[in-house]
Amino acid sequence: MTTPGVEDGVVGREAVRERRLHPVTPFRRAWAPVAVMAGWAVHDPNQAQEQLARLTTTTLLVVVAVVVPVSALYGFLSWWFTHFSVTDSELRIRTGLVFRRTAHIRLERVQAIDVTRPLLARVAGVAKLRLDVVGADEKDELAYLGEEEARALRAELLARAAGFAPETAREVGEAPARELLRVPPRALALSLVLTGATWAALAAALVVPLVLWLVTDSVWTVLATGVPLLGAAGARSAGRFVTEYDWTVGDSPDGLRIDHGLLDRAHETVPPGRVQTVRIVEPVLWRRRGWVRVELDVAGSANSVLVPVAPREAAEAVIARVLPGVTVPAAEAPARPPRRAGRCVPGWWRGYGLVVTDAVFAARHGLLRRELALVPHAKVQSVRLSQGPWKRLCGLADVHVDTGADSTVTARLRDAREAAAVLREQAERSRTGRAGARSDRWMV
Repeated sequence: MTTPGVEDGVVGREAVRERRLHPVTPFRRAWAPVAVMAGWAVHDPNQAQEQLARLTTTTLLVVVAVVVPVSALYGFLSWWFTHFSVTDSELRIRTGLVFRRTAHIRLERVQAIDVTRPLLARVAGVAKLRLDVVGADEKDELAYLGEEEARALRAELLARAAGFAPETAREVGEAPARELLRVPPRALALSLVLTGATWAALAAALVVPLVLWLVTDSVWTVLATGVPLLGAAGARSAGRFVTEYDWTVGDSPDGLRIDHGLLDRAHETVPPGRVQTVRIVEPVLWRRRGWVRVELDVAGSANSVLVPVAPREAAEAVIARVLPGVTVPAAEAPARPPRRAGRCVPGWWRGYGLVVTDAVFAARHGLLRRELALVPHAKVQSVRLSQGPWKRLCGLADVHVDTGADSTVTARLRDAREAAAVLREQAERSRTGRAGARSDRWMV
C-alpha cells in the first residue's frame, strides 16, 4: 500500500521528498484525549466516580458529542502535520501540532530497524517502523506505514546506512534470509512449564492475597496486591508464550533476523558487530533435555533475547553467527573458585566459574539457574578488581568486565593473585581484540 499526501520541500540546496504516514494513523492518535481522561479517572477514582454521579444523561451525551469530534480532529491534525523524508545521509521526521519537532537521524548511527505489527495493525494491513540509534535513550518510530512500504523503507534505510548510493539504495531491496532456527510451540510451552520462575510467580499470586485476606480482612488490600501478582504470573507464562510464539531466527547480510509473536508480530534485527555480551541460561529442569536460553546485550538496541529455548547445539550454532570465530566453552570448562571461597558464600560458591579463551572472557554463576556470560575481548571497555574486607582476609577478589551496553560481567571469588593476573592480561587482550574487530556497519 502506498501513502498519499506526498509533498516536495527544499532544505538548503538538497531536494527532500516528504511523505505522510498511512491514512489509518489518525484513528490511532485520536485515542490520546480519551487516554488523558482515562488516566485522570484511574489516578483519582473516587473523585471521578463523584463527578460521573452528578452528570445527567443529557450532560453525558453532550460530553460524548464533544469528545468524539475533538478526538477525531486531534488525530487528523496530528497526522496531517507529521512528515518524514529520507536524504542522502539522514532520516528526518517532522511532528507536532502546536510545538514543532524535527528529528534528524543520521543513517550511519542507526543500529537496528524493526518492523512490528500489533494485532489491530495486522488487521488494517499496516506496520510500525522502529529505529535504534546510537546515543538515543528512546526509539524513534514511524507509525503507521503500509506493510509493503514499511519493508521497502527499512531495506532502503539499511542500504543507505551500508554505504549504497541513494540512486541504487531503493533498488537493492530486502536482503535474502536463510532460516537458522525455529522454536516449536510445544517446546516453548513445555519450557515455560519447566521454569521455576513461572511456578514461583503463580504461587505468590495465589498465596499472598489469601494471607492478606486472613490478616487484614480487606477486599481492597487483596485486590491491590493480587491483581499485580496475577499480572506478573501471566506475563511470565501466557505473556511469554504469546510474545515468543513461532520464534524464528534467520541469517542475512544485514544481521540476524528475528520474527516472533502470536498476536503482535515483530520483525527485529540483531545488528552486526554490536553484540556486547551473550548469556547462555540453563534452568535446572531444562538440563536433562539439554535446553538453553540465549540472551543478548546489544549496544543501542532493546533486543535482549536471541533464542527463547533450543537444544544447546542449535543455540551454539546461532551464537557462532553472532560472534564469528567464538567457540562456546563447554558447561564444565569454567574453573571454580578455590575451596576457601566457601567461607564467603557457603554452598553457592560452587556455582561460580571463569574461563578466558583467545576470543572471549566467560564467567559463570548460579547453581539452580546456571548462567554463562560471554564477552568478546574487543567489546570490553574497562576491567576492574574489587575486594571487600572479608575477601581480603580470605585472599579472594572479584574481576569486573564492563561493556559498551552499560552492562557488567563479574567473575566472583577468584584467588587474589589469579584475579590480578587476569586484570593485567585482559587489558592487553581487549586492546589487540579491538584492532581486529569486525566492522559495525551494515552489510559490510
